[in-house]
Amino acid sequence: MTGTFGPALWAAMLSAIAMTAIVAVRYVLTSGFFAWLSVRVRPGIYDRLTPQIGREVRWSLLSAAIYGTPAGIIAWGWQQHGWTRIYTDPHDWPLWWLPVSVLVCLVLHDTWFYWTHRWMHRPRLFALAHEVHHASKPPTAWAAMSFHPLEALTGAVVVPALVLVIPLHIAALGLVLAIMTVMGVTNHMGWDMFPRRLVHSRIGQWLITASHHHRHHEQYACNYGLYFRFWDHLCKTDRGLAAH
Repeated sequence: MTGTFGPALWAAMLSAIAMTAIVAVRYVLTSGFFAWLSVRVRPGIYDRLTPQIGREVRWSLLSAAIYGTPAGIIAWGWQQHGWTRIYTDPHDWPLWWLPVSVLVCLVLHDTWFYWTHRWMHRPRLFALAHEVHHASKPPTAWAAMSFHPLEALTGAVVVPALVLVIPLHIAALGLVLAIMTVMGVTNHMGWDMFPRRLVHSRIGQWLITASHHHRHHEQYACNYGLYFRFWDHLCKTDRGLAAH
């Protein structure tokens, strides 16, 4: 048993290290691009925030390891032992399931995020962990993963849990990860990159944008969602958009 467990453990560790590197590079590239875009579109928006941005980057790179470790182990388990419900042949499930599976994942993630986020705003938990994220005043494009390790853990379990229970084509999983990354960054960059007519449209009333999440960083006890506003509307925690 020892002879087989050792190489397997080593392979799982290497997968975790590789995934941590991927998450870190993805963060640097995505946040870096939208930070660059922010200062191009809104000159001066991050002036005098260099020390804050440094803290955001350090916390985010620590979070990359917390996100990457379980993701890497699950990726190894999928490849070696078929642990997950990820599939590669699009005909294994009906084609209509491809877009539906993406929406299901986003709704489930949004629900998990809303309630764990509200939980993190309990006074003791806020002081222990969530205050790290709210130290970004105002948040920047670098703040998307700026979490205390305890808070990072609540986010790190999401994708591993989803792929264990929901059939997901590998391309659908890639799209979910892309949406998670881009929305996480753009919701923190301090300005809405989406057209004003969309943000203030009927559709926009149900979507999280930077101005919606910015109000959360201003007032704290409101606007807890990640992608959608239906939990905020249902629980009467929606306070609309920030004036910026």
